[in-house]
Amino acid sequence: MGRRAGPLPDERLPVILEVQPDDEYALLDSGGGRKLEQYGPYRIIRPEGQAIWQPAWNATEWEKADAVFTGDTDEEGMGRWRFPAAPLGETWPMRHEGIAYLGRFTSFRHVGVFPEQATHWAHMRGLIEEARRPIKVLNLFGYTGLASLVAAQAGAQVTHVDASKKAIGWARENQEMAGLSDRPIRWICEDAVKFAEREARRGNGYDIILLDPPAYGRGPKGEVWQLFEDLPALVETCRAILSPKPLAVVLTAYSIRASFFAIHALMRDSFVGMGGRVESGELVIREKSAGRALSTSLFSRWVAR
Repeated sequence: MGRRAGPLPDERLPVILEVQPDDEYALLDSGGGRKLEQYGPYRIIRPEGQAIWQPAWNATEWEKADAVFTGDTDEEGMGRWRFPAAPLGETWPMRHEGIAYLGRFTSFRHVGVFPEQATHWAHMRGLIEEARRPIKVLNLFGYTGLASLVAAQAGAQVTHVDASKKAIGWARENQEMAGLSDRPIRWICEDAVKFAEREARRGNGYDIILLDPPAYGRGPKGEVWQLFEDLPALVETCRAILSPKPLAVVLTAYSIRASFFAIHALMRDSFVGMGGRVESGELVIREKSAGRALSTSLFSRWVAR
């Protein structure tokens, strides 16, 4: 497909969206290639390649950690958790803006939630509540479902797609724990690209689409996902399955060697002729100890107004 002709959407960049420490989650300190975080009742240490500065807190504070991830430092690298004081269970209760969910120690150093996404969730909630009409949200690469729960709590009909059967199971657990079992959420275990393409053939449409793809991944039937190769076509498909009165398409990109200008240009080209605005930049978490900003990911979002 050739490049579309027509006016580009307006642009706003760079946009830095940051998360501040609160009672449920805080980036306590960072440095030396690691980060010290507070997730509910637990202090957790995980690798962080971008923390090339020195920690602000002394070793005594770091030694109070309840869990330490050891092993491969890649974003999707395998490893294990060490519990210095006492063994901990696989899960523990957490809350976000009144929504209960489970934190979880996984073998990939993740804990079942990406707190830096809270700014996107708040933006999405505002769009849903301000629309004053039924809103359909598609959450591709939905993981453990917190974005889907925020959308459902705000009143949207949600379709949640993830290739991992285990992640879908965790997301369902979170829905039950949040007391949102009566909300309209479709949980679909499928390759995100194939699902979106099928929705385009069926003529189905969504008002808000969330895209949170990995740099590399595999679908349930061995489908291979490579972000730089496959993202452009998926963004085009997302445009095709927008409703007649769309609100937003939100793209977040983790663990890639690229500037946000790259995905910004892709999104502006993809939404030629649709008006609105493309906002791009970085998601950051503000550190409690010294106030430094730790960048976690790039993002770009098209908003209708």
